[in-house]
Amino acid sequence: MNILRKLRIAVGLIFLVGITLLFLDFTGTLHQWIGWMAKVQFLPAILAVNAGVVIGLIALTLLFGRLYCSIICPLGVFQDAIARANRKRNKYSSSPALNIWRYSILVLFVVALLAGVNSFVALLAPYSAYGRIVSNIFAPIYLWGNNLLAFLSERVESYMFFETEVWIRSISTLVVAIVTLIVIGVLSWRGGRTYCNTICPVGTVLGFLSRFSLFKHRIDLDKCNSCGLCARKCKAACIDPKKHSIDHSRCVSCFDCIDSCNKKAIYYGMAKKNNEQQEETTVKQEETDNDRRQMLTVAGGMMLASALKAQETKMDGGLAFIEDKKIPKRQTPIAPPGASSIRHFNQHCTACQLCITVCPNQVLRPSSSLESFMQPEVSYERGYCRPECTKCSEVCPTSAISLIAKEDKSSTQVGHAVWIPDNCVVLTDGVNCGNCARHCPVGAITMIEQSPDDLNERLIPMVDVERCIGCGACENLCPSRPFSAIYVEGHRVHKFI
Repeated sequence: MNILRKLRIAVGLIFLVGITLLFLDFTGTLHQWIGWMAKVQFLPAILAVNAGVVIGLIALTLLFGRLYCSIICPLGVFQDAIARANRKRNKYSSSPALNIWRYSILVLFVVALLAGVNSFVALLAPYSAYGRIVSNIFAPIYLWGNNLLAFLSERVESYMFFETEVWIRSISTLVVAIVTLIVIGVLSWRGGRTYCNTICPVGTVLGFLSRFSLFKHRIDLDKCNSCGLCARKCKAACIDPKKHSIDHSRCVSCFDCIDSCNKKAIYYGMAKKNNEQQEETTVKQEETDNDRRQMLTVAGGMMLASALKAQETKMDGGLAFIEDKKIPKRQTPIAPPGASSIRHFNQHCTACQLCITVCPNQVLRPSSSLESFMQPEVSYERGYCRPECTKCSEVCPTSAISLIAKEDKSSTQVGHAVWIPDNCVVLTDGVNCGNCARHCPVGAITMIEQSPDDLNERLIPMVDVERCIGCGACENLCPSRPFSAIYVEGHRVHKFI
């Protein structure tokens, strides 16, 4: 059993480090090697209708219990790391399961999923919560370290590292990430797996399934002397040494209890034939939970059914101050190419923000609107969506952004450009420009005379909305400040032109 415990820790650390690196890797190069770690997370697999992964995780739970929570879920392993760091508190105690609280949160989670209240879904999803913590709190520290190494390597004429910009994408999302980290940190520091077994809806669903697992922790009544050593080591607080019972819905198969038992009274495996008393106790406990099971079965079915339906001041040469651009008020937000539509994107995105991390053009950022809070949205103040870049579609684990080929992206219309005469420098300053037309990658902007009768007038842009793909090059490169004279209005349903 000590070997199983060490193996569990090793595999858990591999997943924790791997997924953390996915959110820290601003180059997007690691995803071709370990991107599958994000795709085997439970909720993203459901939203992506990845039947193979979902069936595999359910089979894993029915066979071996909640191993998913112990080795695959990064938030679960992160809680273990925090609990282990608290060396002074190495004793836990048994506590009753807060089933009403757990099941109520699960029902609210499913209702929010069905109703499209994705901000609530994203707030509780464990993989997404961990992703926001890493991308909003840990990533800036990582990038500052990278920039320091770039600075030092440049001094020795080495270009192994390159400097990248560190910026806060959304204050509101940063606040949510900090609060989430504090809540999870305090709960883990004080009680181990309290968050997993009280709040996390994925933990509740898998806990229901783990009641029927083939291999589970069991107590040999002939050997147990009720010393309570196992309960003191149980971070899930699911062992009652006085009643010789284990709440398998909360057990995450960490094997700590087995390692602590001097009498070898706890074992992991199938039930022994001569241990009839234990089995009778388990049956009685399960019979008392029939009502709750029925509620969970309905809630779990609803979840699966719903899823299947489904800054730095800039200077010009050190002379002229250049004012930062402001975000225009768009009537329709812009969803990334590959999302198909705003509705599809909102229904499938868990706001893990992995796409934001790898976006090399700084086009994606968390939304602050209530309709799509914390979900990525496209904006062009810092860059534009280059037609040859498909990074976001390559890393999305839920298929909210479907994988799109480069040649198809150049033909996908996510929006169209709109010209604002009152902001254009041609009219406000009386100068020639044409910057938007020169940089349009699809030639959708043409410079024309403002009046056909007066050939001496300066040229103004005309947008061919049937040809424009909404990449934002015109908006980003427009010299007008603080608002561009041309901006992209999103399409609720993307077009293929």
